[in-house]
Amino acid sequence: QVQLVESGGGSVKAGGSLRLSCEASGLRFRDYHMAWFRQAPEKEREGVAIIKYGSRDIEYADSAKGRFTISRDDAKNTVYLQMNSLKDDDTAMYFCAANVRFSRWPGLDPRLFGYWGQGTQVTVSS
Repeated sequence: QVQLVESGGGSVKAGGSLRLSCEASGLRFRDYHMAWFRQAPEKEREGVAIIKYGSRDIEYADSAKGRFTISRDDAKNTVYLQMNSLKDDDTAMYFCAANVRFSRWPGLDPRLFGYWGQGTQVTVSS
């Protein structure tokens, strides 16, 4: 049974930082591309960042470039999202997702991810 468990969310002032973690179990972590998505109330889920298996490649949404950093530790089955210079617009539920490397490259398309965590809430206030 695959499980993705996010942690690290919380409330922070604008300009502050948070580090999200997502620990995976029930899958061979090193064979999966891992990504972070977010969804604000009444908005569609949007991709934030993706890291390829083996950390071979990374992509960021324009909203995340220069402020967020995705990384992974295959020994710990964990993917991270370091978020700096947070803005009010970053307020959302953040989800991690997994896509096996043998399938089509998903980019930041949520429809192409088979496994999802329950999410962790990030709230940024001015």
